Amino acid sequence: MRVIFMGTPDFSVPVLEALVGAGHEIAAVYCQPPRPAGRGKKDRPTPVHARAVELGLQVRHPVSLKAPEVQDEFAALGADIAVVVAYGLILPQVILDAPSQGCLNIHASLLPRWRGAAPIHRAIMAGDAATGICIMQMEAGLDTGPVLLRQATDIGAEEVTALLHDRLSEMGAKLIVSALDQLPDLRAEVQPEQGVTYASKIDKAEARIDWTRPAVEVDRQIRGLSPFPGAWSEIGGQRVKLLASRLAQGQGRPGEVLDENLTIACGSGAVELLRLQRAGKGAQDRDIFLRGFPMTPGDCF
Repeated sequence: MRVIFMGTPDFSVPVLEALVGAGHEIAAVYCQPPRPAGRGKKDRPTPVHARAVELGLQVRHPVSLKAPEVQDEFAALGADIAVVVAYGLILPQVILDAPSQGCLNIHASLLPRWRGAAPIHRAIMAGDAATGICIMQMEAGLDTGPVLLRQATDIGAEEVTALLHDRLSEMGAKLIVSALDQLPDLRAEVQPEQGVTYASKIDKAEARIDWTRPAVEVDRQIRGLSPFPGAWSEIGGQRVKLLASRLAQGQGRPGEVLDENLTIACGSGAVELLRLQRAGKGAQDRDIFLRGFPMTPGDCF
């Protein structure tokens, strides 16, 4: 098929690669514009932009899709379909209507649960046992379109957002190729009105840990916010990001270090910290972290 690909971050790259590998003709790649990054604050292309250039594909990065000339350029590509995954711009109706077979979105949840910006984080933070990928026919509403294909996967008891993100990205890449192969025969499933939840964008204010909360909630917060923005707490006057954890046995003052394995007491129960990061330092596994920043039982976050 002649495909317009629309995506921006790392999550989208395997999908683009899969479409190229499956032999589809990529008419153009749309992504967010380069933005200042790094110490020099020089404009840096997005992951999709960089990979598209390596693949020799035409790249476009308008700041908006509302301008008539941008819409005309999009329509002139004569695409059969557009594949959208974590693009980052709202698609006006004229864009949705331009490809002869419409626009398909790859969404990282089991719709209608977790419509919106941060479905992977929210699924872990809510304690969901499973999540997945939906291939959805796009319409004007926020992730409201009918679902053509879906695939579920369990969420591991110690899985963090970074790992689940990568698994779902690969799942999405395989599922969209399957969807395009089956497209004429797929039946669209209208999303039910019951069970709708919204995955609002992650606010950095959510990242500070309240150790008086139950251990199960603290553990989900740590895993759900890893690696970004990273749940954090303070000890010894220093801010420390907590990037991996698991539930543990123990009780004590909320925030108290209970043993040499960095088991930390919560309002009820405890969590064991597995990966940490000090300000200005790289992320480290617990044993390596403790060599440079010792903590002993009785210390308290």
